[in-house]
Amino acid sequence: MSAETVEIEIVRLPHGRDLQLPDYATAAAAGADLLAAIEADIELKPLERRIVPTGISIALPLGFEAQVRPRSGLAAKNGITVANAPGTIDADYRGEVGVILVNLSQQPFRISRGMRIAQLIVARHARAVWREVSQLDQTARGAGGFGSTGVRAEASQRK
Repeated sequence: MSAETVEIEIVRLPHGRDLQLPDYATAAAAGADLLAAIEADIELKPLERRIVPTGISIALPLGFEAQVRPRSGLAAKNGITVANAPGTIDADYRGEVGVILVNLSQQPFRISRGMRIAQLIVARHARAVWREVSQLDQTARGAGGFGSTGVRAEASQRK
């Protein structure tokens, strides 16, 4: 079985002229790598965040969004992540794709031109049609929120 594909129009901006377009690292990868389209290296200090340009603009079809997500290796090895993960690109946005990177480590981190800084996931989405009601149906969980189901799996849950 192969993944669904969708054609997306993309413009390579002048400062991204020599960079590769978003690409999938493996045949089964869900995210296409986004590259840093910067003229000079950026040093991201601890706890600093910066919008890093990618040198591309895209036109998504209606009914689709693109999510900008962290690269797991950058997060695990260097503490570099996407501040608003996942960042959402709407189908009507035509500006440059930017990545809000934040350095959660104790060490400065250098971003260089062409570095793979994030991944882009293209996904279908639905628009909600809100129907106001006086109360919601009851469930076993009810209004139990953060932490209400605990952290340990009970034997009865492992059926």
